[in-house]
Amino acid sequence: MRNEKLIRLSHVWALTLLSVFGVAALASDNSAKTTTSQNSNSTSSQNQNSSGEQKKTSKTNNVSTSSTSSQVNQDKEFLMEAATGGMMEVELGRLAVAKGTSEAVKQFGQRMIDDHSKANSELTQLAQTKSIALPTELSAKHRADVTKMSKLTGAAFDKAYSKEMLSDHIKDVAAFERESTSASDPDVKEFAAKTLPILKEHLEMAKALNGTKSSGVKTPATKP
Repeated sequence: MRNEKLIRLSHVWALTLLSVFGVAALASDNSAKTTTSQNSNSTSSQNQNSSGEQKKTSKTNNVSTSSTSSQVNQDKEFLMEAATGGMMEVELGRLAVAKGTSEAVKQFGQRMIDDHSKANSELTQLAQTKSIALPTELSAKHRADVTKMSKLTGAAFDKAYSKEMLSDHIKDVAAFERESTSASDPDVKEFAAKTLPILKEHLEMAKALNGTKSSGVKTPATKP
């Protein structure tokens, strides 16, 4: 009987020990799973943050690239339109010298020939350094303006030419002022800033031709 009690007692202790070790193992396993889950969540969160930062950086870079491209296109467009506008000023200046009836119109026309021929030459050299091919002929609109002006004579020509020069130079000054401050290319900006004072002088002369002394003449700022 005593042996049977001892055997039963040993069985109880064995079961108790097995239960204790089983609980401990289960707790350890759950702890490991919890740690693994936390590490996984932390890694996932870091990856999401990294991905978000990459997307934000990519978006910022895309905006910056788009902005730069737009500015470069603006500079190129300015050079192209300044070239065609300058050629038209020279053509109309020749008409003024040949057809003008007043000495003021003739002198203004000669000034347009001299100043815009020089500016056009500098513009061509600048464009060549930028690998930009400028137009060598007047646009259809500018050609039509020159043809229309060439059909006028006498006082009608003087009046139309004076009015055209006032309108053109108000637009020119606005365009060159804009480019002298906002051009992305420093060489283009320098050209615009260098030419601007001459255009402002032309504008004052054009106002005088039209009998306008006020410097407050306003028209919508448009391209040259």
